[in-house]
Amino acid sequence: MKKTIALAVLLTALASPAVFAADPPAAPVAQQAYNYKTPLLDRAHFDALLAKPGKLLIIDVRRPDELTKLGGFPVYLSLQPGQLEQELAYIPKDRQIVTVSNHAHRAGDVGDKLSAQGFKVAGAVGVLDYEKEGGTLTKITPPANTASNP
Repeated sequence: MKKTIALAVLLTALASPAVFAADPPAAPVAQQAYNYKTPLLDRAHFDALLAKPGKLLIIDVRRPDELTKLGGFPVYLSLQPGQLEQELAYIPKDRQIVTVSNHAHRAGDVGDKLSAQGFKVAGAVGVLDYEKEGGTLTKITPPANTASNP
Protein backbone atom coordinates (compact mmCIF):
# COMPACT_ATOMS: atom_id res chain seq x y z
CA MET A 1 0.00 0.00 0.00
CA LYS A 2 2.81 2.42 0.93
CA LYS A 3 4.60 1.62 -2.36
CA THR A 4 1.42 2.36 -4.32
CA ILE A 5 0.93 5.74 -2.58
CA ALA A 6 4.62 6.64 -3.01
CA LEU A 7 4.46 5.72 -6.69
CA ALA A 8 1.28 7.79 -7.17
CA VAL A 9 2.92 10.80 -5.46
CA LEU A 10 6.03 10.44 -7.63
CA LEU A 11 4.00 10.18 -10.84
CA THR A 12 1.91 13.21 -9.86
CA ALA A 13 5.05 15.23 -9.14
CA LEU A 14 6.60 14.25 -12.46
CA ALA A 15 3.46 15.20 -14.34
CA SER A 16 3.35 18.61 -12.68
CA PRO A 17 4.03 21.53 -15.08
CA ALA A 18 6.30 23.11 -12.45
CA VAL A 19 8.66 20.14 -12.66
CA PHE A 20 8.88 20.44 -16.44
CA ALA A 21 9.23 24.22 -16.35
CA ALA A 22 12.33 23.89 -14.17
CA ASP A 23 14.10 21.70 -16.73
CA PRO A 24 16.36 23.57 -19.14
CA PRO A 25 15.38 23.35 -22.79
CA ALA A 26 16.84 20.39 -24.61
CA ALA A 27 20.01 21.15 -26.51
CA PRO A 28 19.72 20.86 -30.28
CA VAL A 29 20.96 17.58 -31.64
CA ALA A 30 24.45 18.03 -33.05
CA GLN A 31 24.71 17.25 -36.73
CA GLN A 32 26.86 14.25 -37.51
CA ALA A 33 30.26 15.01 -39.05
CA TYR A 34 30.54 14.41 -42.80
CA ASN A 35 33.11 11.62 -43.22
CA TYR A 36 32.93 10.53 -46.86
CA LYS A 37 35.31 10.66 -49.82
CA THR A 38 32.57 12.18 -51.98
CA PRO A 39 32.94 16.00 -51.81
CA LEU A 40 30.25 17.83 -49.87
CA LEU A 41 28.93 20.52 -52.22
CA ASP A 42 27.72 23.89 -51.02
CA ARG A 43 25.04 25.82 -52.86
CA ALA A 44 27.46 27.74 -55.12
CA HIS A 45 29.22 24.59 -56.34
CA PHE A 46 25.97 22.73 -56.88
CA ASP A 47 24.40 25.67 -58.72
CA ALA A 48 27.43 25.75 -61.05
CA LEU A 49 26.84 22.07 -61.89
CA LEU A 50 23.11 22.72 -62.40
CA ALA A 51 24.01 25.33 -65.03
CA LYS A 52 25.08 22.44 -67.31
CA PRO A 53 22.13 20.02 -66.99
CA GLY A 54 23.11 17.96 -70.05
CA LYS A 55 26.25 16.81 -68.28
CA LEU A 56 24.68 16.14 -64.88
CA LEU A 57 22.64 13.38 -63.25
CA ILE A 58 21.07 14.04 -59.86
CA ILE A 59 20.39 10.91 -57.82
CA ASP A 60 18.13 11.52 -54.83
CA VAL A 61 18.48 8.72 -52.28
CA ARG A 62 15.71 9.86 -49.91
CA ARG A 63 12.46 8.04 -49.28
CA PRO A 64 9.43 9.21 -51.29
CA ASP A 65 7.80 10.69 -48.15
CA GLU A 66 10.90 12.85 -47.58
CA LEU A 67 10.74 14.09 -51.17
CA THR A 68 7.10 15.14 -50.87
CA LYS A 69 7.51 16.63 -47.39
CA LEU A 70 10.70 18.63 -47.95
CA GLY A 71 10.94 19.06 -51.71
CA GLY A 72 13.90 18.53 -53.97
CA PHE A 73 15.25 19.42 -57.37
CA PRO A 74 13.15 19.58 -60.53
CA VAL A 75 14.78 16.61 -62.29
CA TYR A 76 16.34 13.63 -60.54
CA LEU A 77 16.60 9.87 -60.44
CA SER A 78 15.09 8.48 -57.25
CA LEU A 79 17.05 5.54 -55.96
CA GLN A 80 16.96 3.86 -52.58
CA PRO A 81 20.41 3.08 -51.10
CA GLY A 82 19.49 -0.57 -50.49
CA GLN A 83 18.72 -1.04 -54.20
CA LEU A 84 21.91 0.54 -55.53
CA GLU A 85 23.54 -2.70 -56.68
CA GLN A 86 20.47 -3.74 -58.71
CA GLU A 87 20.22 -0.31 -60.40
CA LEU A 88 23.85 0.25 -61.45
CA ALA A 89 23.20 -0.85 -65.05
CA TYR A 90 20.64 1.97 -65.44
CA ILE A 91 22.92 4.77 -64.29
CA PRO A 92 24.78 6.46 -67.16
CA LYS A 93 28.55 6.63 -66.82
CA ASP A 94 28.93 9.58 -69.20
CA ARG A 95 27.57 12.21 -66.78
CA GLN A 96 28.74 13.76 -63.58
CA ILE A 97 26.63 12.56 -60.68
CA VAL A 98 25.45 14.51 -57.65
CA THR A 99 23.85 12.46 -54.91
CA VAL A 100 21.19 14.06 -52.70
CA SER A 101 19.76 13.41 -49.24
CA ASN A 102 18.53 15.61 -46.39
CA HIS A 103 21.94 16.49 -44.88
CA ALA A 104 24.15 14.65 -47.43
CA HIS A 105 25.11 11.70 -45.23
CA ARG A 106 23.21 9.03 -47.17
CA ALA A 107 24.22 10.91 -50.33
CA GLY A 108 27.89 10.79 -49.33
CA ASP A 109 27.67 7.06 -48.64
CA VAL A 110 26.01 6.35 -51.99
CA GLY A 111 28.47 8.68 -53.73
CA ASP A 112 31.38 6.68 -52.30
CA LYS A 113 29.81 3.42 -53.50
CA LEU A 114 29.21 4.83 -56.99
CA SER A 115 32.79 6.15 -57.19
CA ALA A 116 34.07 2.70 -56.26
CA GLN A 117 32.09 1.32 -59.23
CA GLY A 118 33.72 3.77 -61.67
CA PHE A 119 31.05 6.48 -61.82
CA LYS A 120 32.03 10.17 -62.01
CA VAL A 121 30.64 11.55 -58.75
CA ALA A 122 30.97 15.33 -58.50
CA GLY A 123 29.68 15.47 -54.95
CA ALA A 124 26.84 15.18 -52.46
CA VAL A 125 24.23 17.76 -51.45
CA GLY A 126 21.89 17.99 -48.49
CA VAL A 127 18.60 19.63 -49.51
CA LEU A 128 18.08 21.13 -46.07
CA ASP A 129 21.56 22.64 -46.12
CA TYR A 130 21.06 23.86 -49.71
CA GLU A 131 17.81 25.56 -48.74
CA LYS A 132 19.42 27.06 -45.60
CA GLU A 133 22.09 28.60 -47.88
CA GLY A 134 19.33 30.32 -49.89
CA GLY A 135 18.72 27.69 -52.56
CA THR A 136 15.22 27.01 -53.80
CA LEU A 137 13.69 23.55 -53.66
CA THR A 138 10.87 22.31 -55.84
CA LYS A 139 7.95 21.22 -53.71
CA ILE A 140 6.34 18.04 -54.96
CA THR A 141 2.63 17.55 -54.48
CA PRO A 142 1.54 13.93 -54.79
CA PRO A 143 -1.43 13.43 -57.12
CA ALA A 144 -4.83 12.99 -55.53
CA ASN A 145 -5.95 9.42 -55.19
CA THR A 146 -8.40 9.05 -58.07
CA ALA A 147 -8.94 5.32 -57.73
CA SER A 148 -12.54 4.57 -56.82
CA ASN A 149 -13.32 1.98 -54.22
CA PRO A 150 -15.73 -0.71 -55.45
